Amino acid sequence: MRRPAEPGQATTILNRDDNMTDLYPLRRALLSVSDKTGLVELAQALAARGVELLSTGGSAGMLRDAGLAVVDVADVTGFPEMMDGRVKTLHPAVHGGLLAVRDNAGHVLAMEEHGIRPIDLLVVNLYPFEATVAAGADYDTAIENIDIGGPAMVRAAAKNHAFVNVVVDVEDYAPLLAELDANDGQTSLAFRQSLAQTAYARTAAYDTAVSTWMAKAIGEASPRRRSFAGTLVQSLRYGENPHQSAEFYTDGTARPGVATARQMQGKELSYNNINDTDAAWALVAEFSPADGPACVIVKHANPCGVARGTSLAEAYIAAYNCDQTSAFGGIVALNQPLDAATASAITEIFTEVVIAPGASEEAIAVFAAKKNLRLLLTDGLPDPKEPGVSVRQVSGGLLVQDKDVGSLDDVELRVVTKVQPTAAQMADLRFAWVVAKHVKSNAIVYVKDGATVGVGAGQMSRVDSTRIAARKAADMAEALGLDDSPAKGSVVASDAFFPFADGVMTAVEAGAVALIQPGGSMRDDEVIAAADAAGIAMVFTGMRHFRH
Repeated sequence: MRRPAEPGQATTILNRDDNMTDLYPLRRALLSVSDKTGLVELAQALAARGVELLSTGGSAGMLRDAGLAVVDVADVTGFPEMMDGRVKTLHPAVHGGLLAVRDNAGHVLAMEEHGIRPIDLLVVNLYPFEATVAAGADYDTAIENIDIGGPAMVRAAAKNHAFVNVVVDVEDYAPLLAELDANDGQTSLAFRQSLAQTAYARTAAYDTAVSTWMAKAIGEASPRRRSFAGTLVQSLRYGENPHQSAEFYTDGTARPGVATARQMQGKELSYNNINDTDAAWALVAEFSPADGPACVIVKHANPCGVARGTSLAEAYIAAYNCDQTSAFGGIVALNQPLDAATASAITEIFTEVVIAPGASEEAIAVFAAKKNLRLLLTDGLPDPKEPGVSVRQVSGGLLVQDKDVGSLDDVELRVVTKVQPTAAQMADLRFAWVVAKHVKSNAIVYVKDGATVGVGAGQMSRVDSTRIAARKAADMAEALGLDDSPAKGSVVASDAFFPFADGVMTAVEAGAVALIQPGGSMRDDEVIAAADAAGIAMVFTGMRHFRH
């Protein structure tokens, strides 16, 4: 193995075959970080192992204040930092030290001729571009927070991982020190490869953040090239099924939800838990806490019960009563902090996950008796109108679309029948419409008095969904000992238009008195005529909510 000479020393060239180990010593490190968490402790540990420290700017100042000997990169390059810090590490003395192949005679000769010394460790965690944008920075400020020298060094060090260690995450400080301890101040090739893979993923994610922000900033709706990135939260036990492996990644946003929530208790979340909890949370966020308590119960990504109430406990019970069978083992989402009374009601049956913006100490104490129940607290609700994208992989590509943030606030409702809905019916129609937006297509939702009484989801025929929802209402009546189906006197929402009058008539036969749908069918006149003949009210929204 070829090692470059230290000043005043001769250089010896060794072939790799002469040294069968893949261990390589760490003698010289460059530390230049924006996030200085743990920096001093890392540098102290390196210095104690005899590692020479190079640094820049604020990092160098912090290390000197801690009493450490540090060489400024400016002293290595012979150039001061310039252009407001834009140029400081872009120099052969730095990149040559990172990129030189240590057992390549030509590389070693070039290092000797130009006074370049190897850098065996690079610790860089890039300018905080993502945080700057998240804080609402203007265009020029965002541009100034795009790191250039950092990613360039990271990529150089990662490419030369045969000899160089590159650390981009604070979480890797401790593993690095453990590796040095285990190998007498050296690191293994496998360890350096792992660091390099993480480094490339970080620079890719960084560039993704920049390109995504810039597309939005310049109004580029369909960029020719688009990338997506995530940071691992946890490796899951399995995916949708036990034979599928799965992981959970965050996208770096601070949006309140399952990815950012604090898990107060319970088993580790599964793939299906996360997927279903996100579905429940997206729906409950549609109901502003200022308008009163709301509860959503989801099973297999579809709401099986949704209700408002004068209290959270009342809303939960009404949502549960819609489909008691499906609620068992479901996900409960609340739009207000969990209280003890609601917690007690929830614990009467088996529930997988409860997610809420907060919880009282009394409620947490109630749940403590249910060790397997997962409680997630988010410290807030997401804005249902916040734009974003949804991504779905297909064979050979990705389908990307804007999130469905459409609401009735964006449209003008049009009553198309002779019968006008009452104020109470209109309130229920609006409620049903919000729920239908979150039900798999074809979606039909029956609502009465601010609560779902029947949900039909995911059917190939809209008539079938209408029948299933009506049957769910009949099952509800049987479970509660009611004399009649709660579908009688209910309103109905359909996520897309009725292509024929048969769906409308099925809802009427179940007892519906008002219906809300997008309209737009070639047979709208026929459908409206059927509603008029049945004496029910019908409202057109002009907006569809397919969810496949």
